[in-house]
Amino acid sequence: MTIMIAKWTIDEYHRMIAAGILSDRKVELLKGEIVEMSPEGKPHAYSSHEAGEYLTQLLGNRATLRQAKPITLPNDSEPEPDIAIVQRLGREYREHHPYPENIFWLIEYANSSLEKDLETKSKIYAEVGIPEYWVVNLKKLHLVVFREPLDGEYATKLTLTAGTIQPLAFPDVSVSVEQIINS
Repeated sequence: MTIMIAKWTIDEYHRMIAAGILSDRKVELLKGEIVEMSPEGKPHAYSSHEAGEYLTQLLGNRATLRQAKPITLPNDSEPEPDIAIVQRLGREYREHHPYPENIFWLIEYANSSLEKDLETKSKIYAEVGIPEYWVVNLKKLHLVVFREPLDGEYATKLTLTAGTIQPLAFPDVSVSVEQIINS
């Protein structure tokens, strides 16, 4: 017997949200599947918030930081990364969430969701051409940097514990790894 999983489009997912079907659930759409999101623990909440504050100051008005807000991807995915650094499109975001072409880079903080963030989400983001994706491993306190999407995966993967990193979109900006990890 073959088990078939029902897949959902972004439009169907939005209709479920509008109808209130998902109002009491913390979920995201990944490759057409509605996936429960892990509860946000104290270290996760603290670190992602502080990193967002730091990056906002660092980038100024060069980008907008969206924290725990959806992004819309053409592979039937609408994840809610902890931090999305996106183009400043102002009121345009009233009409749609950021698309891949609006995204400079994404950051996830992971403890219980580490495997999903390192494996599943990295492939989803690479598939749609997100140029850079960072995962903060809250268990080991290191930063995993994915760059150069190629054939549905990232060609480059770096693990950092200290120093600075220059985001691809802003090579003149030095981001403190410690501020992103420990904040």
